[in-house]
Amino acid sequence: MAIVLSAVTFAWPDDTPVFRDLTWAVGDGRTGLVAPNGAGKSTLLRLVAGEIAPRAGSIVVDGHLGYLPQDLPFTADRTVADVLGVARVLAAITALERGDASDEVFTAIGDAWDAEERGRLQLDRLGMADVALDRTLGTLSGGEVVTLGLAAQLLRNPDVLLLDEPTNNLDARARHRLYDLVDEWRGALLVVSHDRALLDRMDRIAELHPGDVRTYGGGFTAYDEAVRAEREVAERTARSAELDLRRERLQRQEARERAARRASTAARTVADAGLPKIVAGALQRKAQVSAARSDDTHAARVGAARARLDAANDALRDDDLLVLDLPDTAIPAGRTAVEAHGLQLRFGGTPVFAEGGVDLVVRGPERVALTGANGSGKSTLLRLLTGDLAPDAGAVRRLDGRIAYLSQRLDLLDPDLSVAQSLAAAAPSLPDAERMNLLARFLFRGPGAHRPVGTLSGGERLRATLACVLRAEPAPQLLLLDEPTNNLDLASQRQLESALAAYRGALVVVSHDERFLDALGITRRLRLQGGRLHDEAAA
Repeated sequence: MAIVLSAVTFAWPDDTPVFRDLTWAVGDGRTGLVAPNGAGKSTLLRLVAGEIAPRAGSIVVDGHLGYLPQDLPFTADRTVADVLGVARVLAAITALERGDASDEVFTAIGDAWDAEERGRLQLDRLGMADVALDRTLGTLSGGEVVTLGLAAQLLRNPDVLLLDEPTNNLDARARHRLYDLVDEWRGALLVVSHDRALLDRMDRIAELHPGDVRTYGGGFTAYDEAVRAEREVAERTARSAELDLRRERLQRQEARERAARRASTAARTVADAGLPKIVAGALQRKAQVSAARSDDTHAARVGAARARLDAANDALRDDDLLVLDLPDTAIPAGRTAVEAHGLQLRFGGTPVFAEGGVDLVVRGPERVALTGANGSGKSTLLRLLTGDLAPDAGAVRRLDGRIAYLSQRLDLLDPDLSVAQSLAAAAPSLPDAERMNLLARFLFRGPGAHRPVGTLSGGERLRATLACVLRAEPAPQLLLLDEPTNNLDLASQRQLESALAAYRGALVVVSHDERFLDALGITRRLRLQGGRLHDEAAA
């Protein structure tokens, strides 16, 4: 086996449990790991990678490990060579070429004379042939950074590879290159993803639960069919158990009524017969014992029926939807939400957009899809619109204080604050009771509302951020979303669609997920290509 977990128990520092006595083994081949957001998928990968340690149990990895996390720990000033792990070797080779033949130089190079060639080979393989090794990450798109992180792991020649949401931010071409890599993989591959096309390439799907893992043979389509069949059985079982409970309750009530009638009849009979009090009392006690015994029997049947119903309900899958009403976000049809003319930005002297810059006007409650290849400048354009970046040329006129921006990294909230504290900061005039009710509607119920943001999964953090953004004071009339379905399981995607359906303002969304864009009711499509915006017909 490549990965073996034995009785692993893990909880966060505030004692929020994640796993208890989890035992599981992952062998060679491709394994897709699925579960609702917050179930611990990313946490499990971090445990296997050794980033965090279990409170109890053991984890053994047989072979050299590679790990691509969901959130890459890269800073904007690092270079491509730094991420690939070849910067020190390249610097030493350059020093040698300049005449420095010291022991330190040869030690730094070691056996890695072909470091540049191997690095370029992996970049070429993943479609980044034109990216220079001295380029900084701040000049790359989110999809290019993810691809670079994958190239860095492949350079390690791992026997066991962990991938956490590897298609995040990837355009169609980059995704298909990743699919090819997965198809060709030899060794053990464990993938956390919501990408159905990727999961359909798996040999098996593992569904994670707090205490165990259920494994289904085949890819996601086979898994989905099996889960649907299980759900149908569970629903039939639940309906049958509910009918049994009603029947047992009715029979218990009828038995009580019959016992009461018999007791009343017996009392009149005893009185009419003129029996001595001691005999009459004995007969009454006997009737009471018999009635109590019958009631206990029926109570046990009711209890058993209730237990069967509880078990059947536990087997049902809970896909709660967010149901919201957000009237304060409404924007009149003719009002300008944002207007930009001649926007241009330069990275290292190189312009992001074509000559003359980019023009964009969003009016009224438009729903705009912004698409384009990785590196075309989509995220840069959003950051210019929101004011996160200052343009080198051009100007932006925006609704003052009424624009909300959700970046790919979901870094809007303070990770040290709880979800409830974050909402209180965003909407200070909202009463406590209404605040907790709102968080419950965003599926943060009870103790969940008081969890620190830093401990939330990607999907949970998106829900928390949406709650704070959509109920912020003043409410946003323009919402800019950058790859909002990243890290979301399918249930959470439906929750996001439900929340955005209630949003009545203008919307500009960057996404490679066509199914998600269709669900939003996009009214306008813009494609960023060659540094220019091209209007396309909305579906």
